[in-house]
Amino acid sequence: MGSITGAVLKTLLLLSTQNWNRVIAGNSYDCDEPLVSTLSQASFSSSSELSSSHGAGFARLNRRDGAGGWSPLVSNKYQWLQIDLGERMETTAVATQGGYGSSNWVTSYLLMFSDSGRNWKQYRQEDSIWGFSGNANADSVVYYRLQPSIKARFLRFIPLEWNPRGRIGMRIEVFGCAYRSEVVDLDGKSSLLYRFDQNSLSPVKDIISLKFKTMQSDGILLHREGQNGDHITLELRRGRLFLLINSGEARLPSAHTLINLTLGSLLDDQHWHSVLIQRVGKQVNFTVDEHRHRFHAQGEFSYLDLDYEISFGGIPAPGKSVSFPHKNFHGCLENLFYNGVDIIDLAKRQKPEIIATGNVSFSCSQSQSVPVTFLSPKSYLALPGFSREDELSAMFQIRTWNKAGLLLFSELHLVSGGLLLFLNDGKLRLNLYQPGKLPSDITAGVGLNDGQWHSISLSAKRNHLSVAVDGQVASAASSLGPEQIYSGGTYFFGGCPDNSFGSKCKNPVGGFQGCMRLISIGNKVVDLISVQQGSLGNFSDLQIDSCGITDRCLPNYCEHGGECSQSWSTFHCNCANTGYTGATCHNSIYEQSCEAYKHRGNTSGFYYIDSDGSGPLEPFLLYCNMTETAWTVIQHNGSDLTRVRNTNPENPYAGFFEYVASMEQLQATINLAEHCEQELTYYCKKSRLVNKQDGSPLSWWVGRTNETQTYWGGSLPDPQKCTCGLEGNCIDSQYYCNCDADRNEWTNDTGFLSYKEHLPVRKIVVTDTGRPHSEAAYKLGPLLCRGDRSFWNSASFNTEASYLHFPTFHGELSADVSFFFKTTASSGVFLENLGITDFIRIELRSPAVVTFSFDVGNGPFEISVQSPAHFNDNQWHHVRVERNMKEASLQVDQLLPKIQPAPADGHVLLQLNSQLFVEISAYFGSGSSVIYNFQENYSLNKNSSSHAASFHGDMKLSREMIKFSFRTTRAPSLLLYVSSFYKEYLSVIIAKNGSLQIRYKLNRYQEPDVINFDFKNMADGQLHHVEINREEGVVFVEIDENAKRQVHLSSGTEFSAIRSLVLGRILEHSDIDQETALAGAQGFLGCLSAVQLSHVAPLKAALQPSHPAPITVSGPVTESSCMAQAGTDATLRERTHSFADHSGTRDDRQPHANVIGSDSAVIGGLIAVVVFILLCIAAIAVRIYQQKRLYKRNEAKRSENVDSAEAVLKSELNVQSAVNENQREYFF
Repeated sequence: MGSITGAVLKTLLLLSTQNWNRVIAGNSYDCDEPLVSTLSQASFSSSSELSSSHGAGFARLNRRDGAGGWSPLVSNKYQWLQIDLGERMETTAVATQGGYGSSNWVTSYLLMFSDSGRNWKQYRQEDSIWGFSGNANADSVVYYRLQPSIKARFLRFIPLEWNPRGRIGMRIEVFGCAYRSEVVDLDGKSSLLYRFDQNSLSPVKDIISLKFKTMQSDGILLHREGQNGDHITLELRRGRLFLLINSGEARLPSAHTLINLTLGSLLDDQHWHSVLIQRVGKQVNFTVDEHRHRFHAQGEFSYLDLDYEISFGGIPAPGKSVSFPHKNFHGCLENLFYNGVDIIDLAKRQKPEIIATGNVSFSCSQSQSVPVTFLSPKSYLALPGFSREDELSAMFQIRTWNKAGLLLFSELHLVSGGLLLFLNDGKLRLNLYQPGKLPSDITAGVGLNDGQWHSISLSAKRNHLSVAVDGQVASAASSLGPEQIYSGGTYFFGGCPDNSFGSKCKNPVGGFQGCMRLISIGNKVVDLISVQQGSLGNFSDLQIDSCGITDRCLPNYCEHGGECSQSWSTFHCNCANTGYTGATCHNSIYEQSCEAYKHRGNTSGFYYIDSDGSGPLEPFLLYCNMTETAWTVIQHNGSDLTRVRNTNPENPYAGFFEYVASMEQLQATINLAEHCEQELTYYCKKSRLVNKQDGSPLSWWVGRTNETQTYWGGSLPDPQKCTCGLEGNCIDSQYYCNCDADRNEWTNDTGFLSYKEHLPVRKIVVTDTGRPHSEAAYKLGPLLCRGDRSFWNSASFNTEASYLHFPTFHGELSADVSFFFKTTASSGVFLENLGITDFIRIELRSPAVVTFSFDVGNGPFEISVQSPAHFNDNQWHHVRVERNMKEASLQVDQLLPKIQPAPADGHVLLQLNSQLFVEISAYFGSGSSVIYNFQENYSLNKNSSSHAASFHGDMKLSREMIKFSFRTTRAPSLLLYVSSFYKEYLSVIIAKNGSLQIRYKLNRYQEPDVINFDFKNMADGQLHHVEINREEGVVFVEIDENAKRQVHLSSGTEFSAIRSLVLGRILEHSDIDQETALAGAQGFLGCLSAVQLSHVAPLKAALQPSHPAPITVSGPVTESSCMAQAGTDATLRERTHSFADHSGTRDDRQPHANVIGSDSAVIGGLIAVVVFILLCIAAIAVRIYQQKRLYKRNEAKRSENVDSAEAVLKSELNVQSAVNENQREYFF
């Protein structure tokens, strides 16, 4: 019954979620109308304009009015272009262009929004992505879909970078639709009470949705309670939302009671935040903005016994016995729905169901405060004071995560010296220094770097000095000497200007990074908008009228309970007492099995085991019995002999077993082990296991699958059988178990249960001891496991065309890879996996260098470990790679690990979509070609989801990496050709004389640069390897690891608007040089392998169907090995093993457009894409961890036939002491 009820509740919750999704999508349906084109000139404004014809009103997309777009007077990062949509609108997309027919365009920009034209907020694409990539020329249009959409009246574009050969120039359009909402303004003393018909409400279901905005950090948003302590409360505390749901006997909590759930941060920023609460029984969904959590409410019941009223904004009802301190909400609520009822609409129409208390208005008042963000340690704000005043005073509020930073400096007049106000270790310090005197020092406040707003006031008058923090006067010095204090004229906030400005400002602690607001000097409020306009004071690296603080601990990327702390630019994880280590507490400090401890040389004893490694399960303590085999011993609470009497089917006996580990931990341990067993001894006297008449079981046991098992120790999992039945030696040959003989004497059915899927034993049930002289007894031994399926797994790669491939590597937020390898080859790829733009790759780059390269959207990064000795020494070497939100790291053997910190503000999710397997080799017949189209047309949307958008039509490539191998006997031949929309190209050809030529033409008006390798005939039927790396105008080429050359190009430094990559014959007419045209007409006859342009692998996309790819294949192109001579069928020499089923046929007689393909990649210990020729035995481990919502683990079934490589691997690893370090990995 319980399971049926649970299923019904889950269905209700799902339906309510779908209905809510329809509601929130209501405004977004067909919400893509252009909004700018209909605006008047007055709706546009800007920071400045170059001339009257470059004004903001000329910034409409595709228009040529005026000078053809907006350009500011000066091109710097403080310029902006603003539009007023007239009312709050929903904006779903933006588009930008440069100035018409000019060299003025913006290459990156920020997008900000506001309801009032004040207090701007930056739009973020991901949790830490601020900027948008802009244009690469004046006329192409770059679109961005905004997910989520923006609901605001004002939008502001802030250029960050622009064409260095021109200036800032923009034309814009935004797309969206009207946004309708109901708003109520509560002043901190007012509230709404909704009383509803008790027949209209289910006691097990609540759906509440609303938006709110406020400047106050605390306040009750909603509250509903009952008579016996049941309640639901949504409260804002210190800028975070707390949802309290309680049912059953517990009373309302005090301020120190454990909160059910907390979401959100910095929610008191005077911007709109959305909330959705869905409760169906104990199942609760709680969503704040983009963050969601699902949980079970407290209490014994699946419903809440609540009164038929709910309050919003406070708890106004008289007679309510509220036992916890609370404060009414001060701010605005929007689109407030309770179970589908529009609460604000009822209040506006003064319906009797709504009781309004206090001052309630139906328009949202706007805050007039202007915050300012100090973006970097070099930021400062210099404001004029009142020189020679006998009082020095200032007031302001701060918000920061940093423990230290200068807040205020002012030079004193008449006497040399100055006054310093700064943060140090989260405390406020006021320091007055004068030459020849001991400095006066006052400390106030604590924990001021908690991300909350704190008010600070400073007063120095005559010889009296005081400072106050949040209204609390910390201390005062009544006598500072005979001199009076006179202000020096200039107040420096946040930092000091460069010394070249002649300032005497001193800064002993570094610049302040954070926000300030409500700045006043001498009791006069500072107009920061005048500062922004340049008419008051001066500044550097500020963002005025916006507080750009972010919470880098939301979500918390510290794993396994690690404690997150942060500064302005990064976060830190405290892993103490978690059992894990690393930048994000990802790596377990314990081994995964007793087998791993034994390999380290440990003896028998108690050890902590972390059976899922870096996964979510906690480590637990068990005993390792180190004999010839390492046995894992897991105890339980029922190891003593237990006797059972006086039972029958109506009154059964049930014995339960509790283990030292949870069922999830036990399951992970059992799955990892090669073999598990548990001895079950069952004694019986006139106590049967099976009923003779109907065959029903009279005694049974239950394992971890919660299924009834009727086989007993020593038997296979066949119903109602014991060891003696299998061996044919039961005391009564009529039965399969000794106990079924039903004799009046003690006998037993004893043995080891060894079917892993049923272990461990959790319960035993006895029902046949109710007859005279009937009795039973049982004893269950500990769970015993041995072996480690991940530890002793290996693969041999006998040819360069051998490979393994696996499902996509899922490691969006956090992942690690580890393996052993040995080889005599000098280079090759171990592992590679690709996405549309993201990728990971681990390779042996040279005999002494292992490299980990990756891209999560911020551009490619590389980490390399170089060894004083070569890795291709045919000895085992251990590689471990980790990439998380904080950093990427690479360690090889015991060499010092290399670390690459993650950028503070950049993409964070690693998004891969291909399989893991080795690069593809293909045989090209006469006249055949493979064309990979990056863009079908020049104006393709830049953030298109198409797989073709790996490169974008308006992108300029300043670097690329090209790798491939080939074998042919034809000259001339075209190996590779990359074209652009601007008649720029790259070709790699074999000339008529057999030389290999690389031709770069990066300027349509110049002849191509030619790099010629004529040291041998490259059309000799041998396998050759080519690698080309270009960094702007410098090209490095390596041929067969022997010939290396570095060349400086004269034709240009950027590859503009890349169009397509061609392998084989060039089918269409192109404006190319004569040598390339001749080779392109001949095409290629032979074998190409491991072709790669940056992260794109065209042969995989063509020959390994997985995802749609912009591929056209013409003529005979077949998957093949390059081991044999060109033109022969070498497919018989390939060795593959797949964990996924691939099927399908190809017709090579017709061109294939849009062939489904995948940029897949390689996994293999010492695999070379084409380079690893010698016999290698590789043990590869891949261990992936994601946060619980991302964590999935697919464990392959253990092969019944053990490869002979296993014995070799065990023997060699045991004698090679150089790699006896921690080896807790999964090996494939």
